[in-house]
Amino acid sequence: MRGLSLFVGGIAVGLAVQMAIAQSRNQNVVGVNHVGIAVPDLDAALTYYTETLGFPEAFRIANDAGEIALIYVQVSENTFVELQPVNDNRPAGLNHFGVHVGDMDAAISMFRARGAEVQDSRVSSTHAVLSNIIDPDGIRMELSELPPASLHWQAMDRWE
Repeated sequence: MRGLSLFVGGIAVGLAVQMAIAQSRNQNVVGVNHVGIAVPDLDAALTYYTETLGFPEAFRIANDAGEIALIYVQVSENTFVELQPVNDNRPAGLNHFGVHVGDMDAAISMFRARGAEVQDSRVSSTHAVLSNIIDPDGIRMELSELPPASLHWQAMDRWE
């Protein structure tokens, strides 16, 4: 009986250690924050996501010409769909997915240390700190640090 107790106890300790290691491995990663979709008709897409699906508009950004560059709709408190118009460099469909990180410099260092090619960070028009990683299949992962001044943070803060 004692041998069985030690065996079960050893498994429990081993699982606890594995869980702690797994959680600390990406401790700076908060979670998936958004999915970016390029759409041929921004108005129709916005109507679908807000009226049919019921996701409220969180914010929008216009470019220098005054045209809508992107619209975020809010799925839950900290999850969004980013709608962007199709253009010559952005075909229709899934464009990227966004991962919220707590500290951009730490995230960039962590991913670079693992061998990922990570772009230097920049501050976007939404006031988020962004970087990009392109995986071997060409899928773009956008890293987003969301300070309180960012439109994302403000939308999450307003969520009811």
